[in-house]
Amino acid sequence: MTRFTGIRRLCLGVALLLAIVAVLPPLYGLARRYELAEALQFSLYAMAVPALFAVVAPWAEGRLAWLARWVDHLAARGRRQVEPAMSVLILGLYSGAMVAWRTPAAVDAIETWPWLVALEAVSLVAIGITFWLKLVESGPLMARSRQLRRALMAAMAMWTLWTVSYLAGFSSTSWYAGFGHVAGRSLSVAADQQFSTGVLWLVAAVAFMPVIFWNLLTWLRSEDELEMDQHRSVVGQRPSA
Repeated sequence: MTRFTGIRRLCLGVALLLAIVAVLPPLYGLARRYELAEALQFSLYAMAVPALFAVVAPWAEGRLAWLARWVDHLAARGRRQVEPAMSVLILGLYSGAMVAWRTPAAVDAIETWPWLVALEAVSLVAIGITFWLKLVESGPLMARSRQLRRALMAAMAMWTLWTVSYLAGFSSTSWYAGFGHVAGRSLSVAADQQFSTGVLWLVAAVAFMPVIFWNLLTWLRSEDELEMDQHRSVVGQRPSA
């Protein structure tokens, strides 16, 4: 087993551990009482777990490898004209799912019917992995989007979540009525809102910022190399004196 394979399996273990921790005590119980803990639970399923799964590519080895290669082969044969529309569609689905699960109706519904956490987790992880496969290379699955498009997709998803969390965190009234706050015995409503906003902003920045900057730098480097090649071509075509 190579060092890279060992690191990949370690990251896969971390992803599975985070997915399990999010639905077990104490986080599960705290998420029913505090907006801060609920925001952390949401962040794990919406960003951390999908990103880790896409990066470590658990389908790259074993019985799923042939299926992954077959899917990638079909994607390679697809028309490039379809790729921008698919990217926009997947970005819309991912951003829409994050916004939908952060609405007051959805969060309060989870407080009333805790079994909805399973639906939230499955939907966010499934759509999240699909979205992240558009941003990163994942074993035999190749990201078909160009670097600039990947950076824009990551930035749009991050800004969408930042906007929603900002509106909820700094609202004069609590968006989520399902959380009970006892004065002097727990976080105040304002503190709970602001801490939850900080959690969402931090996790989104850690998840998306590296993708944004890496793809922007790669795109700028490729543009510089293209300009240099064009310059050499022009110089080489000039007639000698």
